[in-house]
Amino acid sequence: MSGTLATVEIKILDPRLPGWGFPVRGSTLAAGLDLHACIEAPLRLLPQTPPQLVSAGFALKIGDPDWCALVVPRSGRGHHEGLVLGNLVGVIDADYEGPCLVSAWNRNFEDAIVIEPGDRIAQLLFTRIARPQLAVVDEFAASAQRGGAGFGSTGSGVAAENRRALPWRTQRGAMRDRSP
Repeated sequence: MSGTLATVEIKILDPRLPGWGFPVRGSTLAAGLDLHACIEAPLRLLPQTPPQLVSAGFALKIGDPDWCALVVPRSGRGHHEGLVLGNLVGVIDADYEGPCLVSAWNRNFEDAIVIEPGDRIAQLLFTRIARPQLAVVDEFAASAQRGGAGFGSTGSGVAAENRRALPWRTQRGAMRDRSP
C-alpha cells in the first residue's frame, strides 16, 4: 500500500471553477476540497424530493489503486440548511475518469434550499483503502465478546450506565435537543 498519493489529475470542465477558487483548500490543514455547483441558474431543491445530480465542473483520475476519493457533505450547509447527499457518501474509484457529480438532497420537511451557481455544496476527500483477502468460513476462528449484537449495543457495565445518565438523554437513551 502506498503511503502518499503523489498526484491526482484534474481536468477542468467548467471554466468558471478557477474564478471560484477551485482547486484550493479552504485552509492549510483542511481535509477536503470544496466542490462548487457548476450550474447555469439557481437550483431550487424542494423538501424531501428526489436528489438532483449537480456537476462539480471537473473530471479526475486518481490512478493509484490504493486510494479513492469520497464526496461528503459540507458540515455547515448540512447542519444549518439541510443540504446533504442523496447517496450519503459518494465513492470515486481510482480507475474512474469521468466528471465529478454531487447528489444534492434537501432533507428538510418544509423549507426549500436554493443552490446558486458557484455555491460550495460538498467536499472531496482522498483516503487510502485496503483490499484484504476474504476467507469464507462456516464459523469465525475466535469470537469477540460482542458477537452479533449491533445497532447501539456496544458498552456494558459502569461506562454504559454513565452514558445513559447524561442529562440530554431521554428514557430510552436517544438524544434530545440540548438547545436552550
